[in-house]
Formats: sequence, structure tokens, C-alpha cells
Amino acid sequence: MRTAKKLRLGLCVCALVLLSSLAASCMDSGPRAELAETEEAPYAPYDPPIQMRIAYSYSDIQLPAGDLKDDNFLTRYVKDKTGISVKYEWEASGDEQYKSKLDLAIRSNDLPDVFIVNREQFRTLIEREMIQDLQQDYEAYASELVRSFYDATRGNALKEASVNDKLYGLPNVAIEADAPTYLWIRQDWLDKLNLSPPRSLDDLEKVAKAFMERDPDGNGKADTVGIPVDNLIVYADKTGVHGLNSVFSAHHAFPTSWIRDGNGEIAYGSVLPEAKNALARIASWYEEGIIDNDFVLRKDIYDIVELNRTGIVFGPWWSPFWPLSGAVAKDTKADWKVYAAPVDANGLFVTNGSPVTDRYLVVRKGYAHPEAAIKMLNFLTRIERNQDPNKDEVRKLHSITAQLGVQIRNYYPFDLLLDYPDAIEQRYDKLMLVLQGELDPEALDVETASIYQDIRMEKESPLKNMEAWSKSQAYLLGGEVSKLPKVKKESLFYGRTPTMEDKWAALQQLEHETYLKIITGELPIDAFDTFVSQWRQEGGDAITREVAEAVAGEK
Repeated sequence: MRTAKKLRLGLCVCALVLLSSLAASCMDSGPRAELAETEEAPYAPYDPPIQMRIAYSYSDIQLPAGDLKDDNFLTRYVKDKTGISVKYEWEASGDEQYKSKLDLAIRSNDLPDVFIVNREQFRTLIEREMIQDLQQDYEAYASELVRSFYDATRGNALKEASVNDKLYGLPNVAIEADAPTYLWIRQDWLDKLNLSPPRSLDDLEKVAKAFMERDPDGNGKADTVGIPVDNLIVYADKTGVHGLNSVFSAHHAFPTSWIRDGNGEIAYGSVLPEAKNALARIASWYEEGIIDNDFVLRKDIYDIVELNRTGIVFGPWWSPFWPLSGAVAKDTKADWKVYAAPVDANGLFVTNGSPVTDRYLVVRKGYAHPEAAIKMLNFLTRIERNQDPNKDEVRKLHSITAQLGVQIRNYYPFDLLLDYPDAIEQRYDKLMLVLQGELDPEALDVETASIYQDIRMEKESPLKNMEAWSKSQAYLLGGEVSKLPKVKKESLFYGRTPTMEDKWAALQQLEHETYLKIITGELPIDAFDTFVSQWRQEGGDAITREVAEAVAGEK
């Protein structure tokens, strides 16, 4: 086995082509239209096979011996079932490099056939008329499964990807449970030190200090990190691991979000007084060493968790999949539990919301088979949702990924996940009914039944299969915490305004640098007021007016 690359939050795409070039030119008649009327149309393979040029984002995955980049066990399965030969137009190491390379490709008008874009790139491509309208292709080729996920958003997801009644991309669907950042903590360390699970910010501070000072791992070294922090500080549209979103929201602060202030006016959360209060608390934690003092420059933040050097992780419900599974694999005594914490002064767990979508699968204008993107999404969604009818072959794929220690999702040519907005809560409720003997397992849908089998496997043979451990912990513990009462603050605006085009990048850099300097003590907390004045003068006020107008226009 040799090391190749691991998909992190995949932003890359392949596609599947169904018809000849003649059929592609006939939107409403001929072979293409006739095939679209059949049940097989969403999954019908190409014969002869076609090639699809994609952009590929990676970081650290394992491939079996003999597999090469775009010729691996999964791409061969894709080609066998869909007639698509996936070829990498170019590769990028992770999200940042992918964005940089794609920005260059957009500027030079040298695009792959099918690719994933963020919100800003999506709007740029529409304005420059560089991507295909997929409305008719969606109507003809989208599978019932894919349609069901979009329909569950009450049309909001497809609306986000449409301009003037033209569908310019296939959006991901955000799972509502993904938005909150919860507190994952080593319960075995709490028990060893005779500590209660923290609820408030003060509780969290005390527990973090105890973990740092009282050697909970028993190695005789003062090497425990209190709270690991990503140098992004907070996540914006999409949550992640090690962000301080819940620390800010416990102060009723919502950086990077457009919300209503105490007077009911549209305001940017990063410049409101509540953010200053949160920064003061975080800066004091940094000064006391509770916040990882190397977080600004640290490159190995995830190693801290996998090497069990910390007992506190801020992350979403899915954190058992990553990074907690790595920690448990190295220390089977690690008992991670999750809490809706820290709470605010009134004892309420407050969290930010997330947009219904933030990424889009698009097709370059002029590509002969635009329906291919939709058909590939059908195919990958069917695998991801455990509804691929080729059970034995899919079982072999999972066997390979289990041996490699990586989820099958990491090998998809692109990662545009579709699910129901309340999927996690739905599955948790069904699983609990089965576990309590109130529902026959045979009544479960295919995907929930698969999760149930992993829960049984973990119960019968604890920690023998890390994928089973991850699923059981995520869907039971993460599912339970997702259903707890919470106060959710939704951002009112995710788009871009005219002034943002010229000013926003500089304002974001100013914000991030100021936050970092305040936290690390390079600037005093009152520097926040100077930052706010500068932000307003250098375009912030103009942008706020434009956002307010846009929000008013959406009513």
C-alpha cells in the first residue's frame, strides 16, 4: 500500500454522460428525450464510455497497491457502472489551494468540464456566462432520491442556485444539525479527576485548567493542551472542528453573520459589542494558557487530538467520524461525550445557523453532456445513502476503505452531499425506537438500517471496527444532543453586495488580524473599538446599507 491523497472536504467533481452528441443537441426530442422518459434515465450508463475532466482536491488518502490517482478502485467502479472515465484536469492539495487554482482557471477561462464552486465563484461564473443552465437537464435526469432531498428544503436549495429561472448549478443541502458547535470532552478524564461536565463558560475554564494541571492521562508530563483552536477562530458559512463559535454565541456574539442588533437594525456581528466581550474572555484564556498558545502558527492541530493530548474538542455532531475516531484508535480508554455547552448567562445553549447551501456543482458552458453532472450526482448519492442495488460490489468497496482506515466518501470524485435538512434527528428517533423495542428493524429505511447494524456491531464487539464506533457515537450521542433545546441565530444574508466586490477582502483581513492580535495580547481589548471605526470608514457602513436593502428586498 502506498500513500496517495485523502479528500478533506472534497471540492472536486466528476460527471457521467448518457447520450451521443446528437442527443445532447436535442433538448426536447429524439433519443435523449425518449430515454429521459424511462425509469432508467437517471442511471443509464454511457456506451461507449466517455471521459470527464474534473478538478480534484486532496490531502492524505491511502490507495491500495497498484492504484493510481484517477485510476483507483472507486473510479473504476464509477466507469463500470456509469460509462464515465474520470480524468483529473488538475489537482489541488486541500481547500485553499483548490480555491486558488480554480480562481485562476476562471480568470483564464480554462475550466474543467464539471467542478465544485463556492458561492462567490458561482456568482462570478454566472455573471461572465461561463456555466451551463441545467434546468431542463435536471427535470429530465434527476433521480427521485436526489429530488426528494431538494424538495425537503421547500425549494430553497434550488432557488439558491437559480437566477432568472435558470438553474446554474446543483447545490449541496445543508443538514441543520451541522450548524451548532458542541463541546466534546473526555468523560474518563472527568471521572478520574472527580469533575462534573462543564455547562457555563466558568465551568469550562475550570475543567480545562484541571486537565492541564492534574495529568489526566497519567503520563507524568505537563503536556495536555487545554482547548485546541483553529486559527480561523470562528467558522462562517459552514461549521468545523476547533472553532470558537459556541464561546462567542454564549456571549450572544455572532462573528461573520449579518444579524439584527439590539435596535432591530441590520448589523455585522463581528463589530458589535457582544463580540468585544467574547474576545476579552478568550484573550484571558490565552493569557492563562487555557487556549493553545501555539494556535496561530500550529500546523498539527489535529495531531493534538489523535495523540490524546487534549480532552476538549469543539465540534459538530459528526466529530466522532473525525477527528475523535483517530484518538480512540490510539487510546481505546478514551471515552468522549458531547454536551450542548457552554450555555449563556440564562442557562440556554445559543448557536448560529447555517445557509441552506454553500457549494454548487456546475458545468462549463459548451460541454457536450451537461446532463452528466446530474447523473453522476444521482450515482454518488445512491452510494452515499446506501441505496446502490449492487450490494456485493459496494460491500467490496467498503471492505477496501475499512482496511485503509478511511471512509468511502473520501474517495468520491467529488463531495456534494445531499440529505434531508433534519436527517440526523430523523435517524436518531428511528434508531431509539428500534433500540427500545418499539419498532421492528425491518421497518427501517436502507440507510438507517445500515447505521443500526453498525450500532449492533459496536455493541457486540466494542472498538473492533472504527467505522462502526464512529457511526454509533455520532448518530446516538450526536443525534441526542442535536434534539436538545437551543436558541438558533440565523444569518440574514449570505450574498455579496457591490461594495463587497472591492472592499470585502480587505475588511475580512482587517477583522481576522485584529481578532488574532487581541486574543494573543498583541493589542489591548480596547483596540476593538478602533477596529470597528476603521471597519466602518473603509467600506463597512456602505456594505451594511447595501445588505439592509437586500434583506428588505427579500421580504
